[in-house]
Amino acid sequence: MENSVYLNLLLAFYFFCVSSLSHAENSIQLPLKAVNLGNWLVIEGWMKPSLFYGIPNNDLLDGTQVQFKSTMLQKYLCSENGGGTILVANRPIASTWETFRLWRIDESSFNFRSFGKQFVGLENQGQGNTLVAVSNDPGNSENFQIIRNDEDPNRVRIRATNGLFLQAQSETLVTANYEGSSWDNNDPSVFEMTIVSGLQGEYQISNGYGPEIASQDHWNTYITEEDFRFMSSNGLNAVRIPVGWWIAYDPTPPIPFVGGSLQALDNAFQWAQNYGMKVIIDLHAVKGSQNGNDHSATRDGYQEWGSDSDLQDTVAVIDFLTARYANNPSLAAIGLLNEPKSPGVTLETLIKYYQMGYNAVRRYTSSAYVILCNRLGPANSKELLPFARSLSNVVIEVHYYNLYSDSYKKMNVHQNIDFIYNQRFSDLQAITIPAGPLSFVDAHLTKTFYVNAFLSMYS
Repeated sequence: MENSVYLNLLLAFYFFCVSSLSHAENSIQLPLKAVNLGNWLVIEGWMKPSLFYGIPNNDLLDGTQVQFKSTMLQKYLCSENGGGTILVANRPIASTWETFRLWRIDESSFNFRSFGKQFVGLENQGQGNTLVAVSNDPGNSENFQIIRNDEDPNRVRIRATNGLFLQAQSETLVTANYEGSSWDNNDPSVFEMTIVSGLQGEYQISNGYGPEIASQDHWNTYITEEDFRFMSSNGLNAVRIPVGWWIAYDPTPPIPFVGGSLQALDNAFQWAQNYGMKVIIDLHAVKGSQNGNDHSATRDGYQEWGSDSDLQDTVAVIDFLTARYANNPSLAAIGLLNEPKSPGVTLETLIKYYQMGYNAVRRYTSSAYVILCNRLGPANSKELLPFARSLSNVVIEVHYYNLYSDSYKKMNVHQNIDFIYNQRFSDLQAITIPAGPLSFVDAHLTKTFYVNAFLSMYS
């Protein structure tokens, strides 16, 4: 990877450890100055959108939110009550009940998931032709084909598995029994499709391309041994590597995920050892999604992680990773979970999981740090401190976003640095306590800041 590309893609993240060791001494030399190797083993599309360019119908990936407006009635399709009953076409303005999330079957076939998480389908498990949203698991009667107009791809017709088209017969009757083929505005089967938003994560790229061609070339070229040499020669002594839950099932992970990420992680450990660097493994994506963001490998953006079985499945991944790398001299830490989001993930659930994950790590190593990430969203930055103080060699991970706001973009490099020294120093003091856990700072910075600041520090 060319150094300029490397800077643009990777140095949005800068990590360092502060404070004194907690409870147990550790031979790892601090501070750790690490780059996050994002978009390598867990895809984050915003870092390299071109990865998705070759997918057919790449604006209709898993999790894309769409709305359908009848050209005849000039009203939106709506899952009444958000789901659990019939579909209607009587809303002049689209909001959440009128928005559906796609589950992609192939480049033109999809399931439609309603606001209440039920799937749209034909009534009576396909025996009727009235549209309802009542199924919690999509079957054949919940499959639909979106047919796009050649001249206007957002002008669509929707074919059900009975071979007939959806039509808005009236504001209260939506059926799949239309046989016409017109694209006229007065055709009840023609809809204007609005794409509200989309996702570009591991699920989208794997299911979009298919397991035969997704990810492998990217893994082999996006990060190489040369990048480790470059980092080491420029003063960095560690890397944080995000991984997904499917790595524990390599080489044949569940569909649609692609095998091979475990070999790439093995390579990273060898490269780190070659250049005297440390590795922080970060569990970035868990089954069900801990935050609904595309970098959690969610299928449709819903945050559904947190049941007892979810916790057990996630601990099994931590156990697998620790057992494999505990004796590797390059292992510095295991991050148990990236960016759990409040209020979807409760503090009670998170602490229960962190205790289970900590125990799993400690079965294999007493020296590797265990990283506990604070919750995003409405949460107290100190909420993990009472729990963490009872553990050995633990780290509280905090994420500071010096981007997503025009105020940061308007600052020059020195103003951004001053903000970090003043405001972020104060933020860190609030979570730094005597004999408490280390702090691990994930500072997401604007492009202008991180490129110029890095060049200034290490050129």
